[in-house]
Amino acid sequence: MRRLAIVLSHPVQYYSPWFRYLRAQTNVEFKVFYLWEFGVTPQHDQQFATTFQWDVDLLSGYEYEFVPNIARDPGTHHLRGLHNPTIGKRLAAWRPEAILLFGYHGLTHLQVIGWARCHRVPLLFRGDSHLLGRKKLPVFTQQLLKIIYRQFAAVTFVGEANQAYFQSLGVPPNRLFFTPHSVNADHFSPTDKTARDTATGLRRALGLSAKRVMLFAGKFHERKQPVELLQAFLQVATNNDALIFVGDGPVKAQLHALAATRPEICVCFLPFANQSEMPSRYLLADIFVLPSRGAYETWGLAINEAMHLGLPCLVSDVVGCQRDLVIPGKTGWVFPADNFSALAATLSTALRTTPEEMQRFSQAATETMKGYTYQQTSAGLLEALASLPAD
Repeated sequence: MRRLAIVLSHPVQYYSPWFRYLRAQTNVEFKVFYLWEFGVTPQHDQQFATTFQWDVDLLSGYEYEFVPNIARDPGTHHLRGLHNPTIGKRLAAWRPEAILLFGYHGLTHLQVIGWARCHRVPLLFRGDSHLLGRKKLPVFTQQLLKIIYRQFAAVTFVGEANQAYFQSLGVPPNRLFFTPHSVNADHFSPTDKTARDTATGLRRALGLSAKRVMLFAGKFHERKQPVELLQAFLQVATNNDALIFVGDGPVKAQLHALAATRPEICVCFLPFANQSEMPSRYLLADIFVLPSRGAYETWGLAINEAMHLGLPCLVSDVVGCQRDLVIPGKTGWVFPADNFSALAATLSTALRTTPEEMQRFSQAATETMKGYTYQQTSAGLLEALASLPAD
């Protein structure tokens, strides 16, 4: 098995448990090179509008190092936000036989591609972009991306829309390997009694015990359409329904003001919840909602988390995971992202779903997630590694 360097912007709550799984369950020899300390030190998140660090372990169980980032404005929101001049020396010292690169948007990403080409180390790519909600990319962007993806000996794709994106940019089928997005299923387990008891107590305290509850959890940002969601909910909800918002962000005040116009409709706001709290927040609800628009929601890993816990999901048709996970009439409901009337109608349909139908949706959601675990993700990576040309 090749000696693998993994280059990733920062510790991520979805990937760190996977790295532990890779170390414990496979024979892949690897080391993760992090380019920024976001997530493990207190940092301000502009979209959450709060300062936090994740409260789960992101660094134990696998080998890693942080490569010094000298960017004046560190982050993944601009090209120079990841500027790690010593990355080449760090890689050379570890002597990788292959490199898995997450993304290409930072200055250091381009440096890694150049280093690998100079040292004849094969590159693997992982990203989750799609073309949903876009007619096509600008010609210059297409040509640039085709050049970038030609540098990779293997490309892993996370789902159907992501696969179509890579194919549109000329990545040949023999270089594409299905490596699905997955989350820590043990953390989002429907049998977790502590999470269920916490959710039951909170639901009772909020007066939700007899209601059909929808949940929006994440960044209160216009691209996720929380305002449109609340407007549609207020239009179709009855006294038997409730909508919970968990999170924070720029449109928080607008959401509170809008909810206040209809005090007879149950709308609850809970603060930003860290990773350890999220299972109980999902279990407050009967339905999880992610109504994002544009190309912003490249996948939507919150859908994985919710479905592991048995929640059917209501999403827009430009959420990246929709084609793979949210099947209308089976695991949830789908509406056209830019159609407010369709959003309201779909919310109404979901709210009026019978308990028997909801149980079938829940069972199908849990069953679907059996194909989206670290086992499948690891198998895809192993297949991609096995495809690399011999030394």
